[in-house]
Amino acid sequence: MKIRELTPENYPKASALLRQAFPGSTKEVQLVENLHKNGKAVHEWVCIHINSVIAYLAFSKAYNGSAVCGLHLGPLAVKPEFQNQGVGSELLRFALRQEIIKESTIFVLGDPHFYEKFGFAPCALPICPFDTNNDHFLSIRNTTTSRFTVGYEPEFNLGTQAGPSGESRPLRKNIQGRKKQR
Repeated sequence: MKIRELTPENYPKASALLRQAFPGSTKEVQLVENLHKNGKAVHEWVCIHINSVIAYLAFSKAYNGSAVCGLHLGPLAVKPEFQNQGVGSELLRFALRQEIIKESTIFVLGDPHFYEKFGFAPCALPICPFDTNNDHFLSIRNTTTSRFTVGYEPEFNLGTQAGPSGESRPLRKNIQGRKKQR
């Protein structure tokens, strides 16, 4: 298994992996494809095994208003037949050692039991717009003391609908790192 930065020639393989890892959802594939199409700065790595992309991880900018305040981790995906073998954990450990990532506050919306193993801690501030009580919103190197709703790239709003008071909310809550029920 080799870990590499995602290159344009592997975009289709990464998209295919996202379809396999998130069956029944197109949100993750749309998000990544639109970030690429719109030229957004995304830090991405893949695990390659026998010329096949078996895991994918991305980081995109997090905002406080128009100012960048860190990075969002996600999506993190592993090909179903390689899940529960430590592939995603190894990819995440690798990414967290990279200079651009080590220097940033990292936010993730995911399973606390999974991400706490990597040093993520529950985060009360900032507020995550996709997690009502921040129950699944975690961070590393977060020194936020002021109350604000963390911003995401506009591409994260694809597949959203207006909530009862007009706010934008995801069509479905997808908590990364949560084990699939079988």
